[in-house]
Amino acid sequence: MSSNPLHQFGIHKIYDINVAGFDISFTNHSLWTVVSVLCMSLFLFIASSKPKMIPSRMQSLLEITVDFVRQLLKDTADDVEGKMLPFVFTLFLFILTLNVAGMIPGSYTATSQLLTTASLSISVILVVIAVGFYTQGLGFLKIFFPEGTPLFMAPIIILLEMIAFFARPITLAMRLGANMLAGHILIKIFATLMIMLFFGLPMGVNVVGVSIPVVLTAALMLLEFGVAIIQAYIFTILTCVYLHDALHGH
Repeated sequence: MSSNPLHQFGIHKIYDINVAGFDISFTNHSLWTVVSVLCMSLFLFIASSKPKMIPSRMQSLLEITVDFVRQLLKDTADDVEGKMLPFVFTLFLFILTLNVAGMIPGSYTATSQLLTTASLSISVILVVIAVGFYTQGLGFLKIFFPEGTPLFMAPIIILLEMIAFFARPITLAMRLGANMLAGHILIKIFATLMIMLFFGLPMGVNVVGVSIPVVLTAALMLLEFGVAIIQAYIFTILTCVYLHDALHGH
């Protein structure tokens, strides 16, 4: 096992594929993204294939998740909520699955890569812009000049609002990626410390010496599971806030 805590985030080719000069190799990042999508799809298929009046555990879990996401969308207009629910639900479940899959020993955390988080963030902003123009037309541009703002402040307010709006995908991507990156680095550091103490200390002493990093590593693992869920929640609720802005302005 490498002692470098950043080694776990390296992207390694599994199958080297080159098409017309473009490198589209299948990597460990690609593998665990596909695994996460397959697991998510399998869960949805099993939970929804045979709905029952008395739901099974899988159906109950699916219904709870859908109700949870619907609750996040409660501030949006009723006629739009039904249309946006599949997008927001899929987004939440996908990020949650990627985060949790990254907790499996030997796996790869796709959400630690800016490539993944930036793609998700840009997709969200593009949807927000599309929804804004679809529902408000050119009136969507009022989001850059809040109602009641003095006209003489228009140049600076519009500039600041545009910077804040287009910084949203950056903050979304960095928040998710940085939190997953930091948590996994801490786990790796304490796990490495545990192994070093076990083999570096005299017999008898190593059992006592290794107990502290073992407890801390276990606690960090539990904490990281919580962070995986919370980060999916934060990403989703911010998406809902941005959708609300697209529908109703500030």
